[in-house]
Amino acid sequence: MALKSTIFKANLSVADIDHGYYADHALTLARHPSETDERMMVRLVALALNAWQLQAVCNGDGVLAFGAGLSDPNDPDLSLKDFTGHTRLWIEVGQPEDKPIAKACQKADQVMVYAFHHAAEVWWRGIENKLSRLDKLQVWRVPTEAAQALTRLAQRSMQLQATVQEGNLSLSDSQTHIDIECVRWK
Repeated sequence: MALKSTIFKANLSVADIDHGYYADHALTLARHPSETDERMMVRLVALALNAWQLQAVCNGDGVLAFGAGLSDPNDPDLSLKDFTGHTRLWIEVGQPEDKPIAKACQKADQVMVYAFHHAAEVWWRGIENKLSRLDKLQVWRVPTEAAQALTRLAQRSMQLQATVQEGNLSLSDSQTHIDIECVRWK
Protein backbone atom coordinates (compact mmCIF):
# COMPACT_ATOMS: atom_id res chain seq x y z
CA MET A 1 0.00 0.00 0.00
CA ALA A 2 1.34 3.43 -0.97
CA LEU A 3 2.00 6.00 1.70
CA LYS A 4 -0.31 9.01 1.65
CA SER A 5 0.61 12.65 1.87
CA THR A 6 0.44 14.36 5.25
CA ILE A 7 -1.87 17.36 5.29
CA PHE A 8 -0.78 20.61 6.94
CA LYS A 9 -2.99 23.67 7.37
CA ALA A 10 -1.52 27.16 7.56
CA ASN A 11 -3.11 30.52 8.11
CA LEU A 12 -0.53 32.89 6.67
CA SER A 13 -0.83 36.64 7.18
CA VAL A 14 1.34 38.41 4.61
CA ALA A 15 2.45 42.01 5.06
CA ASP A 16 4.58 42.80 2.01
CA ILE A 17 5.69 46.35 2.70
CA ASP A 18 7.84 46.45 -0.44
CA HIS A 19 4.82 45.92 -2.71
CA GLY A 20 1.96 47.28 -0.57
CA TYR A 21 0.33 43.85 -0.37
CA TYR A 22 -1.50 42.83 2.81
CA ALA A 23 -3.63 39.70 2.90
CA ASP A 24 -4.45 36.54 4.82
CA HIS A 25 -4.08 33.20 3.08
CA ALA A 26 -5.74 29.98 4.33
CA LEU A 27 -3.47 27.28 2.92
CA THR A 28 -3.48 23.51 2.70
CA LEU A 29 -0.09 21.92 2.14
CA ALA A 30 0.11 18.26 1.21
CA ARG A 31 3.55 16.97 2.19
CA HIS A 32 4.53 14.05 -0.03
CA PRO A 33 5.92 11.06 1.96
CA SER A 34 9.38 11.71 0.51
CA GLU A 35 9.25 15.47 1.16
CA THR A 36 10.95 16.94 4.22
CA ASP A 37 9.49 19.60 6.49
CA GLU A 38 12.31 21.85 5.30
CA ARG A 39 11.27 21.59 1.64
CA MET A 40 7.59 22.02 2.48
CA MET A 41 8.34 25.18 4.46
CA VAL A 42 10.50 26.58 1.64
CA ARG A 43 7.44 26.17 -0.60
CA LEU A 44 5.51 28.26 1.92
CA VAL A 45 8.32 30.86 1.95
CA ALA A 46 8.13 31.07 -1.85
CA LEU A 47 4.41 31.74 -1.59
CA ALA A 48 4.94 34.47 1.03
CA LEU A 49 7.61 36.16 -1.10
CA ASN A 50 5.46 36.10 -4.25
CA ALA A 51 1.91 36.58 -2.93
CA TRP A 52 2.02 40.25 -4.00
CA GLN A 53 1.99 39.13 -7.63
CA LEU A 54 -1.59 37.94 -7.18
CA GLN A 55 -2.59 41.60 -7.07
CA ALA A 56 0.16 43.15 -9.23
CA VAL A 57 0.07 40.64 -12.11
CA CYS A 58 -3.52 39.37 -11.98
CA ASN A 59 -5.27 42.38 -10.41
CA GLY A 60 -6.52 40.05 -7.67
CA ASP A 61 -8.33 37.87 -10.23
CA GLY A 62 -6.12 34.80 -10.21
CA VAL A 63 -5.18 31.74 -8.20
CA LEU A 64 -1.94 31.34 -6.29
CA ALA A 65 -1.75 27.68 -5.32
CA PHE A 66 0.54 24.80 -4.50
CA GLY A 67 0.90 22.25 -7.27
CA ALA A 68 1.38 18.51 -7.11
CA GLY A 69 5.11 19.06 -6.71
CA LEU A 70 6.90 15.78 -5.98
CA SER A 71 3.80 13.77 -6.92
CA ASP A 72 3.91 15.06 -10.50
CA PRO A 73 7.22 16.30 -11.94
CA ASN A 74 5.35 18.15 -14.70
CA ASP A 75 3.47 20.27 -12.17
CA PRO A 76 5.05 23.26 -10.38
CA ASP A 77 5.56 23.41 -6.63
CA LEU A 78 3.65 26.69 -6.70
CA SER A 79 1.93 28.59 -9.48
CA LEU A 80 0.03 31.77 -10.16
CA LYS A 81 -2.66 31.45 -12.82
CA ASP A 82 -4.83 34.27 -14.12
CA PHE A 83 -8.59 34.02 -14.60
CA THR A 84 -8.10 32.49 -18.08
CA GLY A 85 -6.00 29.65 -16.63
CA HIS A 86 -2.76 30.98 -18.13
CA THR A 87 0.27 30.33 -15.91
CA ARG A 88 1.80 33.68 -15.05
CA LEU A 89 4.30 32.38 -12.48
CA TRP A 90 5.83 28.90 -12.10
CA ILE A 91 7.88 28.19 -8.98
CA GLU A 92 10.12 25.21 -8.31
CA VAL A 93 11.81 24.45 -4.99
CA GLY A 94 15.09 22.58 -4.65
CA GLN A 95 17.60 21.70 -7.33
CA PRO A 96 15.68 20.80 -10.49
CA GLU A 97 17.24 19.59 -13.74
CA ASP A 98 17.70 22.05 -16.61
CA LYS A 99 15.24 20.42 -19.06
CA PRO A 100 12.14 20.73 -16.81
CA ILE A 101 13.08 24.34 -16.07
CA ALA A 102 13.33 25.08 -19.81
CA LYS A 103 9.91 23.46 -20.35
CA ALA A 104 8.46 25.57 -17.53
CA CYS A 105 9.82 28.71 -19.25
CA GLN A 106 7.81 27.71 -22.35
CA LYS A 107 4.62 27.28 -20.31
CA ALA A 108 4.75 30.34 -18.03
CA ASP A 109 5.43 34.07 -18.21
CA GLN A 110 7.94 33.86 -15.36
CA VAL A 111 9.77 30.97 -13.66
CA MET A 112 11.49 31.02 -10.28
CA VAL A 113 13.63 28.43 -8.56
CA TYR A 114 14.28 28.57 -4.82
CA ALA A 115 17.38 26.48 -4.07
CA PHE A 116 17.88 25.74 -0.38
CA HIS A 117 19.88 22.55 0.16
CA HIS A 118 23.43 22.67 1.56
CA ALA A 119 24.68 21.43 -1.83
CA ALA A 120 22.88 24.19 -3.77
CA GLU A 121 26.13 25.93 -4.70
CA VAL A 122 27.45 22.73 -6.31
CA TRP A 123 24.15 22.31 -8.20
CA TRP A 124 24.26 25.94 -9.38
CA ARG A 125 27.86 25.74 -10.63
CA GLY A 126 26.92 22.65 -12.63
CA ILE A 127 23.75 24.06 -14.18
CA GLU A 128 24.32 27.82 -14.42
CA ASN A 129 25.61 27.79 -18.03
CA LYS A 130 22.67 25.65 -19.18
CA LEU A 131 20.18 28.14 -17.70
CA SER A 132 21.86 31.40 -18.73
CA ARG A 133 19.81 31.76 -21.94
CA LEU A 134 16.44 31.47 -20.16
CA ASP A 135 15.28 35.09 -19.89
CA LYS A 136 12.09 34.25 -17.96
CA LEU A 137 14.04 32.49 -15.19
CA GLN A 138 15.07 33.77 -11.77
CA VAL A 139 17.09 31.59 -9.41
CA TRP A 140 17.13 32.38 -5.70
CA ARG A 141 19.24 30.89 -2.93
CA VAL A 142 17.55 30.41 0.45
CA PRO A 143 20.37 30.25 3.01
CA THR A 144 20.81 26.73 4.40
CA GLU A 145 20.64 27.83 8.04
CA ALA A 146 17.38 29.71 7.49
CA ALA A 147 15.85 26.82 5.53
CA GLN A 148 16.75 24.37 8.29
CA ALA A 149 15.37 26.73 10.95
CA LEU A 150 12.01 26.72 9.15
CA THR A 151 11.40 23.17 10.37
CA ARG A 152 10.77 24.65 13.84
CA LEU A 153 7.65 26.31 12.41
CA ALA A 154 6.30 23.15 10.74
CA GLN A 155 3.17 22.02 12.58
CA ARG A 156 0.06 20.27 11.32
CA SER A 157 -1.83 23.50 12.08
CA MET A 158 0.11 26.75 11.72
CA GLN A 159 -0.65 30.41 12.42
CA LEU A 160 2.12 32.34 10.67
CA GLN A 161 2.96 35.97 10.07
CA ALA A 162 5.13 36.91 7.09
CA THR A 163 6.60 40.37 6.69
CA VAL A 164 8.52 41.31 3.55
CA GLN A 165 10.63 44.43 3.78
CA GLU A 166 13.59 45.46 1.64
CA GLY A 167 13.50 42.04 -0.03
CA ASN A 168 13.88 40.16 3.24
CA LEU A 169 11.28 37.90 4.79
CA SER A 170 10.52 37.59 8.48
CA LEU A 171 8.41 34.53 9.20
CA SER A 172 7.09 33.81 12.68
CA ASP A 173 4.55 32.07 14.82
CA SER A 174 3.78 32.78 18.48
CA GLN A 175 7.11 31.31 19.64
CA THR A 176 9.64 31.33 16.78
CA HIS A 177 10.93 34.10 14.53
CA ILE A 178 13.08 33.44 11.45
CA ASP A 179 14.67 36.03 9.17
CA ILE A 180 15.34 34.94 5.61
CA GLU A 181 17.47 36.92 3.19
CA CYS A 182 17.39 35.18 -0.17
CA VAL A 183 20.21 35.82 -2.62
CA ARG A 184 19.45 36.16 -6.31
CA TRP A 185 21.75 34.01 -8.44
CA LYS A 186 20.05 34.74 -11.78
